[in-house]
Amino acid sequence: MKYDRIYNFSAGPSMLPLPVLEEVHEELFNYRGSGQSVMEMSHRSKVFQGIHDEAKADLRALMGIPENYKILFIQGGATLQFSMIPMNLKKNGVFDYVVSGSWSNGAAKEAARFGKVNVVANSKDRNYAYVPDVSDLPISEDADYLYICENETIYGTTYQELPNTKGKILISDQSSMFLSKPVKVSDYGIIYGGVQKNVGPAGMAIVIIREDLIREDIDESVPVYLRYHVQDKGDSMYNTPNCWAIYFCGKVFKYLQSIGGLEAVHKNNVEKAKPLYDFLDQSKMFKGTVDKKDRSLMNVPFVTGDEELDAKVVAATKAAGFENLKGHRTVGGLRASIYNAMPKEGVVALVEFLKDFEAKHG
Repeated sequence: MKYDRIYNFSAGPSMLPLPVLEEVHEELFNYRGSGQSVMEMSHRSKVFQGIHDEAKADLRALMGIPENYKILFIQGGATLQFSMIPMNLKKNGVFDYVVSGSWSNGAAKEAARFGKVNVVANSKDRNYAYVPDVSDLPISEDADYLYICENETIYGTTYQELPNTKGKILISDQSSMFLSKPVKVSDYGIIYGGVQKNVGPAGMAIVIIREDLIREDIDESVPVYLRYHVQDKGDSMYNTPNCWAIYFCGKVFKYLQSIGGLEAVHKNNVEKAKPLYDFLDQSKMFKGTVDKKDRSLMNVPFVTGDEELDAKVVAATKAAGFENLKGHRTVGGLRASIYNAMPKEGVVALVEFLKDFEAKHG
């Protein structure tokens, strides 16, 4: 079936795989003979428990998650984890952060509510156009953990190598790169991500946490819902969870498995980003804002250097049927978010449009 769909370059919520949308559409009114939609069924029912358990099992297989890591589906999105992490991992009350953009900066500011934050590296000096050198960080001896945002959505930077944590727990916000490539889960204490980029509808975060970090001996002031051990004990259903998001994410996990897993996904993402970066590298009108070594495969910010011309380009993209290409206000220009579900054809079409615009206005 053909659909009247656009190329949506939004940073999130973003495009979702069409085969998954079609399958969800088929099951919308009557999930597998249950006579009800997933949006209507009890989270305590056997039917939904099966959906939930299957989603967890499929994610564990897809990412190769070791058995000593737990998978939690937590409402509130990634931003809630800015608080939950220091609340739950606090021992000495010292937290080390690498600030490479808006989201790691926001997380550091939130953590400062609960203890002492040491910013051990920062790329603010060049408006976060690069990832700081993390090979020999001044890690605090009493740090409870080291925190990074592994892919900064707004600024379009990504880590090519993980930090040397010097024995400290590594926490990674992977929201805008989650399931975009294989990762070695055992390198991390916690991986988490809001699902609205690569995985499903907004309103939930997936938290992958090493089980020894799920502690009950935390400060009594921590709200019950915000305790990882409560979420774990309740199997992510301490209260009514985001049933629809869990269901949808489960569909995406299966879809990614069906197309070859995360290695195939990563190969496709590399091939998809190449035409856009190749164009930016040779263009006389447009230029990328990120150092080449730190470029993201998911978020590609670029500018003309003239704010009025930037605005003209954005208006022209909308008229041409492309959506959500306006850059974040802190960077300006344009930003193409090309997550897993964006087809290569969409990137090629955008490049052809930009080439044509430059030829006419250069």
